[in-house]
Amino acid sequence: MILILEENVDLNGPEFKQLMEHLASLPGIETRIHHEKGTERVLTEVYLIGSTLQLSVEDMKALPCVERVVRVSEPYRVLGRHKDDQRLSYFDYNGLRFGQDTLHVFAGLCAVDTREHVEMMMRALRDHGQVCTRMGAYKPRTSPYSFQGHGKACLPYVFELAGKYGIKVIAMEITHEDHIDQIREALHMTGNPTGVMLQIGTRNAQNFELLKAVGRQQEFPVLFKRGFGITLDESLNAAEYLASEGNRKVIFGLRGMKTNMGDPHRNFVDFSHVPVVKRLTRMPVCIDPSHSVGSRAMAPDGLLDIMHVTAQGVIAGANMILVDFHPEPSKALVDGPQALTLAELPYFLEDVRIAREAYLRRAALAASFRQSSEGPATAAA
Repeated sequence: MILILEENVDLNGPEFKQLMEHLASLPGIETRIHHEKGTERVLTEVYLIGSTLQLSVEDMKALPCVERVVRVSEPYRVLGRHKDDQRLSYFDYNGLRFGQDTLHVFAGLCAVDTREHVEMMMRALRDHGQVCTRMGAYKPRTSPYSFQGHGKACLPYVFELAGKYGIKVIAMEITHEDHIDQIREALHMTGNPTGVMLQIGTRNAQNFELLKAVGRQQEFPVLFKRGFGITLDESLNAAEYLASEGNRKVIFGLRGMKTNMGDPHRNFVDFSHVPVVKRLTRMPVCIDPSHSVGSRAMAPDGLLDIMHVTAQGVIAGANMILVDFHPEPSKALVDGPQALTLAELPYFLEDVRIAREAYLRRAALAASFRQSSEGPATAAA
């Protein structure tokens, strides 16, 4: 059960104290407080954890400071879209809004290799009106002998160049909680020229101690990638670890499932789950076509498979695209065979625009249909 308190409630006031004393007296119930800080107001929510079935919604509504009560109907207590819960689903970060109704493209290097390539990539993004990118500094690899990324050594010039070319948010995978401090220190050292979205890769989808550590910090939003060999429910519960520790600025990433049934693609493309995740939770949804397809294979119609699956995810309502580009794919240290080229960037962006327009037209059509269907019934009532 979630108690949504009145706006800007005084946490040091007598009414809040009275509320918390009453909740502490409830047998078998623990409380956890979450704060949502907006530009003009602070929203406080109290999560009641335990056997709450015996608690009356009306009794809870009558408690001091309580504005609304939501009875949890899904296992994802914080991130779940519960019954009668129509709260807006978005968060703001570094001047950008990330929600279930927005779309951002994060095109960039799967792994940072040279300063020159980083600058070429960011210059191309700026020239085509883009303010987000992906840059891999820490790379978990299947083989211990493969390139593991430059780590903290590349962070200063990556962040400096981001500031130079107007990049507002960089998606960057981390594999250890120490990486959070390294990123924070490098940002501070360079004057905080950009923002960072911490990425939890598929190999760490059930690294619960890492998830708790990332969740405890609320400075950086998080892109959580679905585990490649676990169910959707298991992945959603793993993402809940982030939110249960306090960080609800979470985007859920679909990157394909590891199964031979997806051959010849690298993974079985799971972008049909875009609307499912949006229905079950309040998280924006990201698609990763590069790691789903894993190659530059082309269909007879002249469209790359990566372009086809990107369009499928966007038409299904995706809110973020994480895609590999590289100035010289043949020289890339990680995933070069699947990377798109800088010459293909405007083509890719226009194709995304076409798919997004198709999604918006479909959503408008659905809204019009619902309105026409409900009209006579409403009038008769």
